[in-house]
Amino acid sequence: MDLNSDVGESFGAWHMGDDAAMFAQVTSANIACGFHAGDPSGIARTARAAVAAGVTIGAHVGYRDLAGFGRRFIDYTETELSDEVAYQIGALQALARREGGEVRYVKPHGALYNAIVHHEAQARAVVDAVRSVDPSLALLLLPGSVAGRFARERGLRFVGEAFADRAYTPAGELVSRGQAGSVLTDAEAVSRRMVRFAVDGVIDAIDGTPLRIDAESICLHGDTPGAVTMASAVRRALDEAGAEIRSFA
Repeated sequence: MDLNSDVGESFGAWHMGDDAAMFAQVTSANIACGFHAGDPSGIARTARAAVAAGVTIGAHVGYRDLAGFGRRFIDYTETELSDEVAYQIGALQALARREGGEVRYVKPHGALYNAIVHHEAQARAVVDAVRSVDPSLALLLLPGSVAGRFARERGLRFVGEAFADRAYTPAGELVSRGQAGSVLTDAEAVSRRMVRFAVDGVIDAIDGTPLRIDAESICLHGDTPGAVTMASAVRRALDEAGAEIRSFA
């Protein structure tokens, strides 16, 4: 089982998360590419730290929305969005290579991630951008998303993702962050939840509905309160349950 985290999201003097501590727990790093968060020096620093920690690097692409942290939908044309995604991947590729690493996968961020569960035009744009830049890149997406279907149709590797610290709707989608209970912060409860997922492939929705989730990677958000403590607890619980923790890429 892979453990991934969103990192490199600090911007200038504004600090977000403890990336170095997260690298001691996770196997894949979704590094912000400068549009929803991150600046060039911070991205380079994060890539350098990921290489030193032996953590796989992925491009965390998003809407160009620094003020909203990429959590607001933007109605791009397909060409515009494809260009913006390709631009972000290329920026991270350059910085990662300079630090001795390689980008192995792409994970959309925030509102873009949620949009391409159903939004066909934007899903096509993301998939086509990834394929045009490097068809060997995997796409880390919500299971059952239209983007995942398009990725498979276009010959890209689609990797399903489960969320440790986010609540699910009964339909298997993420509960909106504006709704009470959408973000989970109890490390021990989340750890039990992830062990059940690793063993049985099941996660309960916010209303208690059991959901079967087809995923190879677990996301632990770096900006969730107590993120490092939670990541450590989840990693320890999975180790004790006998799960093999390694990067999918």
